[in-house]
Amino acid sequence: MTITPSPNQEALIEAAIQAGLIRSAQDALDVGLLQLSRRVPPSAKRAPGRKSLAQLFAESPLKALDIEFSRDPDPGRPVDL
Repeated sequence: MTITPSPNQEALIEAAIQAGLIRSAQDALDVGLLQLSRRVPPSAKRAPGRKSLAQLFAESPLKALDIEFSRDPDPGRPVDL
């Protein structure tokens, strides 16, 4: 596969190399693909049979215990002005 960057992309890559952020155009491609892979919805990355965090809490046996997890709001501390 041959990839031909646009002049603007070449300038961005060169600036990133000069700034020490990457070492080569290949690094730029690697970073871009890594960022793209992080945009995949979490449900698409979940292994078959694994539950989401929302499902885990919804099906938790502790759900029936009616535990109160709220806390008193912090009133702050007195400040002399």
